[in-house]
Parts: sequence; structure tokens; C-alpha cells
Amino acid sequence: MLRLIAAGHSNKRIADELFLSRYTVVRHVSNIFGKIGAGNRAEAATYANQHGLVDETAKT
Repeated sequence: MLRLIAAGHSNKRIADELFLSRYTVVRHVSNIFGKIGAGNRAEAATYANQHGLVDETAKT
């Protein structure tokens, strides 16, 4: 899910791609932010990039 956040996907798009409720995605995103110390999606994307979690060649 962090990879999808880093790719700029909205909660709705993540929910659609993973066949989850939008509210489930909101809760997971909140939990991820807490675990990595991110305050927003930009900080989460930076974290993902710094830790090699984003495949730059992947098509989104």
C-alpha cells in the first residue's frame, strides 16, 4: 500500500485496486503514517523512496 501512496494514488484508487473499502484504506494509510513517522502523503512517498520501496521503472 505504501508503494501505491508513493505513486500518488488516491485512497479511492487504492481501494479499487486492492478490492478494499475506502474506509479500510484510510485506516491502513493512517497506521502506515504512524509507523513510519509521516505526517502526510509527501513524507510517506519520501520515506518509500529513501528505503527502496518504489520501483522507478514500474508503470502506474
